[in-house]
Amino acid sequence: MKSRLLKRICKNKTSLAGLILVLFFALMALFAPVFAPVQNANNPYQLPQTSYQIEPQGPSAQHWLGTTEQQYDLYYGVIWGARLAFKIGITVTLLAFLIGLLVGGIAAYFGGKVDEVLMRLTDVVFAVPSLVLAMVIAAMLGPDIKNMMIALTAVAWPSYARLVRGDILSVKERGFVTAARTLGASGSRIFWRHIIPNSIYPSVVVASLDIGYVVLTAASLSFLGLGAQPGTADWGQLIAMARNWVLGAPGHPLAYWYTVVVPGGAIFLFVLGWNLLGDAFRDILDPRQG
Repeated sequence: MKSRLLKRICKNKTSLAGLILVLFFALMALFAPVFAPVQNANNPYQLPQTSYQIEPQGPSAQHWLGTTEQQYDLYYGVIWGARLAFKIGITVTLLAFLIGLLVGGIAAYFGGKVDEVLMRLTDVVFAVPSLVLAMVIAAMLGPDIKNMMIALTAVAWPSYARLVRGDILSVKERGFVTAARTLGASGSRIFWRHIIPNSIYPSVVVASLDIGYVVLTAASLSFLGLGAQPGTADWGQLIAMARNWVLGAPGHPLAYWYTVVVPGGAIFLFVLGWNLLGDAFRDILDPRQG
């Protein structure tokens, strides 16, 4: 499957571009201590601050990508922000996937009242816009990266639960499942060996696409002050620091372009990479594709 996936990616230019972008950020995150040596051993995500001067400073030999207001280094923020983005995106997506798999799997397999209760719970979460609900939960828990991840997980799992439930209801009626029952396979064996492996492919594709969406939503929460603490190497936090400089200076509208373009560009390319790569995962993991 690995060789087939790589062949599909290499044949498709957009998928290849997505792979390159994801690998670029993965290397950036992996070698963050090399590219941007840690300034605070107790908290490597703490942005280095050279002074408390309000006005941002442009790119220079000392600060390659410039600084934000109060002189936080943008280069350090982008590098370590990549590691934080992977941490948030992968952790939240994995937890949401597992919770959705458990809820959707139980609902579909047992059916009846169990299905009814679990799906109505899912509908309750779906009834509120995900970003609004995440904002409420994050505000209740307090601004912190861990609390933000809890909020994002709480609003992300229902989509997986519905998707898994629908696929399991379809798969458990197929011939190979009936054949397994006829041969005397236990219910748990049929569920884990036959139904689940043939039901999760669409969810895996959605998960690959959701990593970028989760990071984008996390950046939105940080921008609103409900995510990372001020001074954290978080892309959303960096954009929040740029809000007072978007219009530039009188007569020079692009005077502080780097405060917005640098973190905004990082978010854009990260999300774009995962979206393009998700198409390749869909082609190889969806059994309905040729």
